[in-house]
Amino acid sequence: MHLIWENTIKNLVLLWTGNFKKLDEGEGSYQLQSSVWDAIGAATSSSGSTIPGCYGARPPNFAADKTATTADSWSFWTLYLGPVLLRRCFRDEKYYRHFIDLVKLLHKCLEFSLTTNDINDIREGFVTWVETYETFYYQRDPARISACPVTIHALLHIADSIEACGPVWAYWAFPMERYCGLIRPAIKSRKHPFASLDRFIVESAQILHIRLVYNLTDESISLRSRPAGSRQQGFRDERYPMCALLPPVYKLPPDESTLGKLAKALATRYDKSNNIRLVKATLKAATIEEWAKVRIDDGDTISAAARAQAADDGRRDATYVRYEVLVDQNARRRKVAPVFEMTTFYGRVQHIFAIRMPRCVELGIAAPETIFLAGITQCQVEATHSALDIQYYKQESKTEEIVDIQCIQCLVGRVRDVGNPRWAIIDRSGSLSRALYEPDAE
Repeated sequence: MHLIWENTIKNLVLLWTGNFKKLDEGEGSYQLQSSVWDAIGAATSSSGSTIPGCYGARPPNFAADKTATTADSWSFWTLYLGPVLLRRCFRDEKYYRHFIDLVKLLHKCLEFSLTTNDINDIREGFVTWVETYETFYYQRDPARISACPVTIHALLHIADSIEACGPVWAYWAFPMERYCGLIRPAIKSRKHPFASLDRFIVESAQILHIRLVYNLTDESISLRSRPAGSRQQGFRDERYPMCALLPPVYKLPPDESTLGKLAKALATRYDKSNNIRLVKATLKAATIEEWAKVRIDDGDTISAAARAQAADDGRRDATYVRYEVLVDQNARRRKVAPVFEMTTFYGRVQHIFAIRMPRCVELGIAAPETIFLAGITQCQVEATHSALDIQYYKQESKTEEIVDIQCIQCLVGRVRDVGNPRWAIIDRSGSLSRALYEPDAE
């Protein structure tokens, strides 16, 4: 943590802004104009409104306030914002490509598991990166030896540390520092601070032990009283064990247009595309609720844009998601059998529906059942970063697509592209939350 975020990245920024140990750029051309760096800082700060709160604290404007940055904020900026905001900012593109090579190596180091080949790639990658760094910034000039601090050499030993101790997430300093931040408020006595800490740690361990033994949740052992009939836990259904719909809830009947979209989606679900009238008639007899939020796997809490409060109230946008659906590759070839393939899309959740379908023999519904659906406007991706998993889009589809809520994988953030009227999609989940599709045996 301290090697990368508190040293290497900060030193690179100092080099780019001409503030590194009074060194000029020598024979290079890597320094950014002050106006460019100020614009990057402002764009970093403004991105906080379009990046969900679960991604971390709001990114600060480090160009205006150098004391506001933390290791966590530098980490997020380097891995996700920097590749977007630095694009086309250098006079020579080679410095940007060198930075992207570092980002790729850092993503590799942060993977949950690593193979022997991965470690070899990391080792060789850092050797190449350090050699290029020396060419760009040290420039083989003894007078510029200060551009090569020991932290640059330490990058060459990251692969050895992973080989000896495992992936870096298993032993880096973030958990320790966050735990220190957790126990610090427990100090209630200046005279006996360690007694306060000891008591807090013991009682916390006791509560954790009780939770594990009896399989309890934080809410079930909370001492805070809840009003009778409270729905703070959300609405759940056994068909959707990973989802919880959260209030407020609206029981107003949907308009005719929305009803038609729901009927079309359910017609596909029940294999009645040739009899949408039957589906629509059954849907009118169903109970339809619209919910404001949905929590996925007790993690990301996604808001419906149609029910979300205005963005100017300081809330961070939590309406954009990555979702995955099966797409018929032969959809335009009517006489060819369908071939379905799992495809990834990005979009904005507009509505969240809970539909209690009544029994209907014609649709194959033997008993009343509940269905969770989401209405999403798709982001029309027009470009992808050449080296990283970053997608760009300018517009969203005007029509709303209705999908099963289990198609939603996670929340994503967005940041404005530099010098371009388009958005870059920030997806930090990577391959960990990709849906796994197993086709039917038949």
